[in-house]
Amino acid sequence: MVPFLLVPGLNCDARVYSHAATALWPLGPVTVANHLAGEGVAAIARNILGEAPPRFALAGFSMGGYISLEIMRQAPGRVLKLALLDTNARPDSAELTENRRRRIALTRGGKFGLVVEQSFAASVHSDHVDDSDLYAIHRTMADANGPEVYVRHQKAIIARPDSRPGLGAIEVPTLIVVGEGDEITPPDMAEEMHGLIAGSTLVTIPRAGHMALLEQPDLMNAALRQWAAA
Repeated sequence: MVPFLLVPGLNCDARVYSHAATALWPLGPVTVANHLAGEGVAAIARNILGEAPPRFALAGFSMGGYISLEIMRQAPGRVLKLALLDTNARPDSAELTENRRRRIALTRGGKFGLVVEQSFAASVHSDHVDDSDLYAIHRTMADANGPEVYVRHQKAIIARPDSRPGLGAIEVPTLIVVGEGDEITPPDMAEEMHGLIAGSTLVTIPRAGHMALLEQPDLMNAALRQWAAA
């Protein structure tokens, strides 16, 4: 059975994969990577690889996708399959970097709770902005990681490289999933990756935003199971 290694995103922990891990477990052992240690995407990826199985199917959500693409650069021979979930391969624009720096400043000023609260609406589909259960998971995961990790991760995201030049070298079966209403890594970014990774599969999840893993778990799990079983 193929081991699965799942990498969480910014302000996320294993709970973001709660539904996906249950769906994948019958097909192979599942590990949710610890992405909390390391300065920069390359160091985080090295730490994850140091604890990972020798070979594995890799999935990354959002920032976890940036880390997964770095893992593909560092150890492509260890990855059997790749799933990129609500993520993208581009570097930050100047506007995005400035937004991240503003949030870092707010966090350092003791307003991490406000940053988390304000980020929720853009993280989900417009149909789910009033979903108190989704917000509770969003807030609980962020609080579990804490402000120091948030600042370190935002700095890592700002400094990440442009991964697009290396996408053509990816030869493993690759699944790309995006929520139709994802405002953080929109569908055009998923389509760009799909066009650059030969043979990749693109799935768009209806009535889901950036957190499609939690907004539409049944549809996400169906896509992941098909990828896992292929």
